[in-house]
Amino acid sequence: MTVYFIGAGPGAADLITVRAQELIKAAPVCLYAGSLVPEELLDQCPEGARQVDTANLDLDAIIAELRAAHEQGLDVVRLHSGDPSVLSAVAEQLRRLDAAGVPYRIVPGVPAFAAAAAALGRELTVPGVGQTVILTRTAQRATAMPEGEDLDTLGKSRATMVLHLAVQRIDYLVEQLVPNYGADCPVAVVARVSREDEVILRGTLADIAEQVHAADIRRTAVVIVGKTLAVQQFPDSHLYSVERERP
Repeated sequence: MTVYFIGAGPGAADLITVRAQELIKAAPVCLYAGSLVPEELLDQCPEGARQVDTANLDLDAIIAELRAAHEQGLDVVRLHSGDPSVLSAVAEQLRRLDAAGVPYRIVPGVPAFAAAAAALGRELTVPGVGQTVILTRTAQRATAMPEGEDLDTLGKSRATMVLHLAVQRIDYLVEQLVPNYGADCPVAVVARVSREDEVILRGTLADIAEQVHAADIRRTAVVIVGKTLAVQQFPDSHLYSVERERP
């Protein structure tokens, strides 16, 4: 058997790979991340498949489910929102499966920051303006951030910054980022991206907190900070330049 860790995308059921969809349709066991995974994906599970909501399970209980399926020779799809490569808590599960000798594979998905950029109609890397994207979060009730990854240190680069799991601390974000980015730096907050109730807020570090509070956005949102969000004047890239040598 194999455990397939699948990126289930940011919310819309059709933002998922063909490979992932075929695996969901075939697997007799499905573990999924509660309300973060659209019900339409669960409807694609084969009839009689065991479906386990992991929202209220600890790591030991999740691994027990995976090991039980392994002992029965049953493939498992493990659905995570977004993409497993970023802030998914997949690493700790893989470590446990390695120790138990349980085979697994990872199927990538559409990350929330990519879906948010698409909803905004923006490229996060713009020639001459910004070519670096920082994906991070803040520490509150979650695991502490490693040394050197605080917002002040990361903000010194003035790179486009994408903050996950942080909108509930929007006042703190503004306080930490203004010294490096400036109060007039463009900001966008995209809540429930790709879903029917998606909300997009655009502003600057000076006014985004007020907008977030007025819209009562507290979770399931991506905060993006950087000049690439609003810049209009920038050089064309070398990729399509007439000066580029082509075979």
